[in-house]
Parts: sequence; C-alpha cells; structure tokens
Amino acid sequence: MSQESQHGKWTLSDSDEDNIIPPTPPKKPNVKPDPEPAPQMGSEARQAAHLNQSNPVKYENSSSPAVKRKRETDEGGWNLSSSDDEAPSSAPKVKPRQSRSSPQKKIENKRPPSPHGPAYYKEEPSGFFEDNLSAMSDTYRFYLNKVTGIEKKYNTGALHIKEILSPMFGTLKESVQFNYCFDIPWMVKQYPPEFRDKPVTIVHGEKRESKARLIQQAQPYSHIRFCQAKLDIAFGTHHTKMMLLWYEEGFRVIILTSNMIQADWYQKTQGLWMSPMYPRLPEGSPETAGESRTHFKHDLLEYLRAYRAPELAEWIERIKEHNLSETRIYLIGSTPGRFQGPDMEKWGHLKLRKLLSEHTCPVQNAEQWPVIGQFSSIGSMGLDKTKWLAAEFQRTLTTLGKASSSSSPGTSVYPSVDNVRTSLEGYPAGGSLPYSIQTAQKQLWLHSYFHRWKAEVTGRSSAMPHIKTYMRASPDFSQLAWFLVTSANLSKAAWGALEKNNTQMMIRSYELGVLYLPSAFDMSSFLVEKNIFPVSSSSTGFPVPFDLPPQHYASKDQPWIWNIPYTQAPDTHGNIWVPS
Repeated sequence: MSQESQHGKWTLSDSDEDNIIPPTPPKKPNVKPDPEPAPQMGSEARQAAHLNQSNPVKYENSSSPAVKRKRETDEGGWNLSSSDDEAPSSAPKVKPRQSRSSPQKKIENKRPPSPHGPAYYKEEPSGFFEDNLSAMSDTYRFYLNKVTGIEKKYNTGALHIKEILSPMFGTLKESVQFNYCFDIPWMVKQYPPEFRDKPVTIVHGEKRESKARLIQQAQPYSHIRFCQAKLDIAFGTHHTKMMLLWYEEGFRVIILTSNMIQADWYQKTQGLWMSPMYPRLPEGSPETAGESRTHFKHDLLEYLRAYRAPELAEWIERIKEHNLSETRIYLIGSTPGRFQGPDMEKWGHLKLRKLLSEHTCPVQNAEQWPVIGQFSSIGSMGLDKTKWLAAEFQRTLTTLGKASSSSSPGTSVYPSVDNVRTSLEGYPAGGSLPYSIQTAQKQLWLHSYFHRWKAEVTGRSSAMPHIKTYMRASPDFSQLAWFLVTSANLSKAAWGALEKNNTQMMIRSYELGVLYLPSAFDMSSFLVEKNIFPVSSSSTGFPVPFDLPPQHYASKDQPWIWNIPYTQAPDTHGNIWVPS
C-alpha cells in the first residue's frame, strides 16, 4: 500500500509493532580526538540539529533549487543514545539530490563545544534573572522556563535552571539529577559558586560506550556520583526528568521536561512543577507521617524504590523524614516492566485512569469536552487508531469519574514544518522533535488530529515545545477537568500497552509527570488563565502554556519530520535542513 505526499511516495509497512530489530550500526566516521568529552546529546535527531546549526547549509535563492553543501565527515562525533521514544530504524538516511549547476563548497570547522555552535548562545541580558520571589505564583506551582529572545514580560515569573538552584530557594546541601541527556560541565556551572562542590548524584540510562563517555565528562568533578537506571526491556529509555534538592531548611522536588543541556534551557518552551519546601518531621515519626491528600509521599517513595538502586537508598530514608503534606498534585510515573493484577494500576496510563476515575466527577455533555495532547515526539501507533490510541489510551484520557466518553474529540498539538522553520532556533529546533519518516509513513491517519503550535498567550509561539502536556477542556475551552505535565510523549513505550488479553501492562521506559485535579484544590474545575504574563500572585486561573482552542493544520501544513530535507524555504537564520 502506498500514498503520495509532498515528501514523495511513502510505502506503508504492514507492521504495527512499536519496535523493530535494530540495524547493524553504521560505521563511525573518522573523528579527531576531542580535548573534552562531548555532552550526551541523546537522539540521532539532536545530532542532526548540531550538524545543521554548527555547520549550516545556507538557502540559495536562484533559479535552481537550494542545494546541499558538502560537510566534513569529522563534523560527526556527538554521542548517540537511543531516541527519546522510538526504536532505531533500519531505513536509509535521506539525502537530497545534488544540483549540478552549483559548485560544492567545502566547509571546514572543528566540532563546537555545543550542539548549536560556539557563537550561538548569548549571555543573558541584565535583568534576565529574578532576584526575589515576588513575581512567583505559588497557587499551582507550575512554571515555564525562561526563553532567550522573547519580550521580557513573558519571562517574568518563569524560571531558569540557575534560579532553581540558587540560594533564593534554599541553602543546598546535596542534590540528585534524574535525566535523559547530560552536559555535565554545563550542569555544574548552573549551580551557584557556593553550592558548586556539593554532592550530586546523576541518575541516567546510558550503557556501554555512552556510559563511559558520561563518566568521562565527570572526571574533573569529584563531587559527582552516578546511578545507572536498569533498562531490562528493549528500546526503553530513562526519560524521567526530576531534581531532588536537600537543603539545610528542608527538602524540595522539581519535576520538569528539560534535559540537562544548554539547548533545552535556551529557546524552547519547557515546563516544571516545583514543590513547596518540605520541612523535617519530628524525630521518630513513622513513614506514613507527612503524607498529602494526593498520596504523593507514598508514590514518590514507590517510584524511587522501583529503581532497585543502592545509590538512592539514602534519599529514600531522607524523604521519609520530611513532611510532604502540602503537596496538591498527583504523581504519574512509568517504570520498565510487565505488571499484572493490582500492580497494573501503579504506572503509566492505567495509573492516570485510576486517578481520573477516583478523583474526578462526570460532566454534562462529556462527549463535547475534547482531550488535548501536546507532545514533542511520536511513537508507532499502528496501522489504524484502533490498535492503541483510540482503544486503551483514549479510554484512559476520556475517563471522568466512573464514566468514559469514547466519542470525545481528540486534539493533538505538534509543530508543523512551518512552525519549526520560523522559530527562534530555525530548523535545528526540529532536532528535539524526533518524529521519523519511517514511523510517520505507517500512520498517515494520525496526521488528521494535528494542530499547530501557537502560544501567543505565553509569548512562546516561536519557542518550539519540548514540554509535554495533556488535558481535558470544556467545549468553549474556558475550563479544564484536569491537566498533566510530564516527560511522556505520545508512545506506547512511555505510557504502556496492555498485553495478554488485557491482563498485563508492559512499559519500556522511565517517565514522570504531575497531574493537577481540581478536587485537590477544592475546585470543581480549573478556569483557564487568559493573562498569564507577567505573572501575578492574584491570578487564579490555570496557566495553559499554549493558545486555546488549538489551530488545526492548514491544507499545506505538514507535521515536522526530522530525517527528511527541507530545502524549499530558508529558516530564521537563512539556512535549510539537510539531515545526512
């Protein structure tokens, strides 16, 4: 079966499996040794972003089509680990046809110390950082990251990693960083000088060569230790992004969507939940003391125990000794494994279903309340929507109390090619949107759900999203029945898939997110905030990070697919996109 599109003739595979047998790894280019180990860049798409931004291909406006200029093979060398959400593909890389009318220009350049090139990142301007907490809204404790290059008012009350780790939030004694990608030298510099030598544990999912490179990055830093997350199921990743921060004053949890690399904190839309400062319990208090109405303490401890890691044992004991009762969100985690019986509802989308069933109420005309999913990558959904998306996953997302409205409209927000092209970063922003042609060609049906990224309400239309959010909105988009911010993209690997006639749940990856339910805030629904920035302590509405209602793709729009060329129009930096 095949279908014509602007990307050529796509042949549809009969396979609806999430994963395929990985190909034989390609031969590594002859790379000169680096004076410093490269940061962990994650997916192959991120490596393409590095190559296109550190050594760009300029758009040539002439009678002949834009052409690819030859790049040096030693521009490679960035570390690759498995993709955010998808198994390796055996399909060949796409290369555009060379034009005979234009000469080949050889560009020589050493591999820069960042994926964006040595001159791309600018020093933050004066006044970029907050020096006090007056601009912070603590009703929901949901914050967007600061973005370089947007109007200042849209950063007032948003957070940068330097602010999160600053003395403004406590006197830090020790921390744990859970993440997928790390640039350790950059991470260390985000801690203020007075905390820079405090112990840090890095929880990661790297193996073999990439693990060795990660450890090599940390050689100059004696205060850094490592904890390797067990990934026992093929194609799983450690995709969780969390900070545990231990202070002289207490303890704090940050659950976020940003990798620990500079690109993720510069010109992307990201989000995070920051817990209150949790005080220490009286000595001798039982483990059940200091629990919240959302059972956050229990769920956080259960998630940490799932790592089966001695390196986290001390932190588990530390958390037991603190009072987490002020927490008003629910924890939604995924951990790798095959789960049966009551354990099926501990993780993934069945945990979400359980909480929506127990802590929300049915609404009138529920079939008119759309489910909105917004994500930065997409896994294999199968040849049609009945395989997973419109079956078990839709049943979860449409649950309200004991009711489930399978006919509710579904809306997906995922950047179009034009969104990426006109973004602050230009085409390299697509390196963090690793939807591949091999996956897309098997699920053309999915693209009818897609809506453009538009975020005028937060001043972030030009900052491509790496945040992932899911929500249930009222028909007029003025209210929310619930809201979720998470590391989990739209994939079975992240959310889990039922097996064995629905008696077993299989999850491949570690993920973590927080669920906002109105009942935990003594509300019947969340009102959508229309004036998010500048942040005001008097705001009572929920700060949805993009515009509602979402805007459907125009007839000429196509979803961003990272591993095909875009040469017909230049991006905001005058470049084209040529993955190689």
